[in-house]
Amino acid sequence: MDLDAVRTFVAAASAGKFQEAADDLRITQQAVSKRIAALEKHLGVKLFTRTARGAQLTLDGQTFLPHAQALLHAEQQALASVKPGNRPLRVDVIGGFLAPAVLVRDFHREHPTVALDIVNLPNGAAAIEAVREGTIDATFRALHNPIDARLSSVRVFDEPLQLLTGPAHPQADAAALSPTDLKGQSIWMPGNIAGTEWAAYYDDLAAEFGFTIDTAGPNFGLDAMLDAMAEQPDRATFVGELTRFRWPTDYDLRRMDLHNPTPVYPHSLIWRTTNPHPSLTTLRTHLLHTRHPTPPPTWPAPPHLGG
Repeated sequence: MDLDAVRTFVAAASAGKFQEAADDLRITQQAVSKRIAALEKHLGVKLFTRTARGAQLTLDGQTFLPHAQALLHAEQQALASVKPGNRPLRVDVIGGFLAPAVLVRDFHREHPTVALDIVNLPNGAAAIEAVREGTIDATFRALHNPIDARLSSVRVFDEPLQLLTGPAHPQADAAALSPTDLKGQSIWMPGNIAGTEWAAYYDDLAAEFGFTIDTAGPNFGLDAMLDAMAEQPDRATFVGELTRFRWPTDYDLRRMDLHNPTPVYPHSLIWRTTNPHPSLTTLRTHLLHTRHPTPPPTWPAPPHLGG
């Protein structure tokens, strides 16, 4: 149903004259007449009778009026549900167990009145396009390429990496580890999907410190990866410091910090420069005032966070 015609009908019913409805809607009287005629044809009934005093609702017009008003109210609700500033702040956090989700959960604890809509998009390209289109308000990504003028970004958290090993790994009982200690080893990361920003990061890390990234096997998710490491306890993988997961005690997996230098994964918040959502500023301010920089030396050496 043509909502402009419905809107015109409601305006004419309220005004009682087509000319006054035309003035209210800022269209011509002829346009009002055409819209009403089209609506009457669509419904198969007469909505008005023309009299010397103006336009009077027929019995069918009186019956249709409350439903027409309800249609226009539904239209307003539909628009408000997706309009930035009215709908919840929509943020892409990549995955529910990873650092961005932890950062946003911390934000929610401090700002419980800010409505949030959390999504998980598959890769950086899809997330950036969704930000450009306004489908989402912001995403957390580690992208090294320049972003176009329509987007803004700020580096909000450099997350230290840890080495997760099974009990049979040669360095499972090491008191301290450096990335240089991994030279010549194979680090198993089935989730390193080619073309993603995290695959590019770990490829650069491996090249810098002389180890290899093994992506063999399908990526069935975090729990399946932990099960596989328990079955082959000489494996090792990287996890972020804020990554949240648990495993059965009989798996005996080991989670170790890396230092000298500490490899850090650079999380940036990316948003569309013209995005008017009022809660977006609240999120950015929170992130920039609650981060805890990793003591140097780190790899890569970070720029000033927030710059």
